[in-house]
Amino acid sequence: MTYTLSLANDRPVPFIDLVPQFNAMSSEIMAAVEKVFTEQKFILGDEVTELEREIAEYCDARFAIGCNSGTDALIIALQALGIGEGDEVITTPFSFFATASSICRAGATPVFVDIDPVTFNLDPQAVEDAITPRTRAIMPVHLFGQCCDMESLWRIAQKHDLEIVEDACQAIGAEYQGRRAGVLGSVACFSFFPTKNLGGAGDGGMMTTDDPELAKRLKCLRVHGDVGQYEHIEVGMNSRLDALQAAVLRVKLRQLDTWSDLRQQNADRYGEKFREAGILETIVLPKIAPQRRHVFNQYCIRVRNGHRDGLMQQLKSRKIGCAVYYPKPLHLQQCFKSLGYRTGQFPESEAASRDILALPSYPELPTNDQSRIVDAVAGFCHELRATGHQRRAA
Repeated sequence: MTYTLSLANDRPVPFIDLVPQFNAMSSEIMAAVEKVFTEQKFILGDEVTELEREIAEYCDARFAIGCNSGTDALIIALQALGIGEGDEVITTPFSFFATASSICRAGATPVFVDIDPVTFNLDPQAVEDAITPRTRAIMPVHLFGQCCDMESLWRIAQKHDLEIVEDACQAIGAEYQGRRAGVLGSVACFSFFPTKNLGGAGDGGMMTTDDPELAKRLKCLRVHGDVGQYEHIEVGMNSRLDALQAAVLRVKLRQLDTWSDLRQQNADRYGEKFREAGILETIVLPKIAPQRRHVFNQYCIRVRNGHRDGLMQQLKSRKIGCAVYYPKPLHLQQCFKSLGYRTGQFPESEAASRDILALPSYPELPTNDQSRIVDAVAGFCHELRATGHQRRAA
């Protein structure tokens, strides 16, 4: 099968471009960074304290505690809840690796259950069916920036006396029934990896909670379990948020809702253009569940009938960035082989891994670039139809 689409415009369309965002606020960012260097206060300190206050206010949480990364946030949250050896944590196999690795790092066992095929988030009924006497927590992932069905999960958690650890690493600013991610569980975890909706100049993470005792323990665990004056009450981690990262994030936080709105506008524009192109027999657009604010950390389509890889190759041949989140579900990863899961056990997660394709969606994405992306996707789909390849690929 060959493709004959025009290559007249061969300027690359990046999957994500962080430069325009920095250029728009470079003077503010560099001034904040320079202030940290001038004061020579690089570890924790006022910048981190103020960012914690601002993130808590943004999420409507009572407490926010900074740490070194989203991964560390998940590990520390589990440790703070007393979850460890012999315990089980129910989560999704369709997520970034840290979701499950954090459970292992805390000494517990990840228990995978399948996802809802529409939202890609945990299926609440599958969660309840997987509960055993060893289950201590549920770790829902607000994947791609859309919150899980938290009311159903909360009812399950209350019924079985379980904790909820929100993996909100892709979902800062996302909302469920008018409440923001970060206050929908016992504790929530965020990532400030540079490509996130609120990204730093390196790694960074945050934990939010409404529980004062839990907040106290989270704060202690991020500094080796030290309560002051080298008095260590438990074995924690060296997972402090740098003041430089906090300074950058404080500047950027002021623009977060604007950027989230722009991502939503990109998603709306994609939907409108793809519908106009008449190709919805080949691709499935992302859907927003009721009473949600989706912040589109990723804009992911599904490509039907095994044609995902062909479309991905076509986009790359036209210098259009795209990515697969995630090509292999966690239950099939080699490092989790000892857990005993098998191919076919979670069909919706495995199907999503075969079908999913993320398209550029960053806030500064030029509209003409978005048109190029849509034209390339539509051209691929129309050629499938014209050549009789609409049926499942070999």
